[in-house]
Amino acid sequence: MLARRKLCALILALPVTAGPAAGFAEAASEPKKKGGGISYIQFQTLTATIFRATGQRGVLTVEAGIDVPDPALRARASLSVPRLRAAYIQVLESYAGGLPPGAPPDADYISRALQAQTDRVLGRPGAGLLLGSMLIN
Repeated sequence: MLARRKLCALILALPVTAGPAAGFAEAASEPKKKGGGISYIQFQTLTATIFRATGQRGVLTVEAGIDVPDPALRARASLSVPRLRAAYIQVLESYAGGLPPGAPPDADYISRALQAQTDRVLGRPGAGLLLGSMLIN
């Protein structure tokens, strides 16, 4: 009777541990992209602290990604994501620090500055910066 209970417990536990755990491990190992093709690398939301017209602090939020058609440069860019993110945040923090209270962000300036950082970090041009939403909260 005890052997039968162990066998039943083993049979019931096997699909629970093997099925979902294997699927979960695959899903956890590869982050889900919002969009873009194979050549698109998306960054987590970039944020910088700003001052509002009331004198309170706010947050400048920028969504960005890069399109890298060249496979060799894309491999380099994939490995350089932490460095690119750090460079982008440094540019946004310095820009937001000089932004007058209540002024809207200049998307053209931010785009040019982040593209320059992209080219500098990757060592050569070839990756196009793409900006998504930009808002102040």
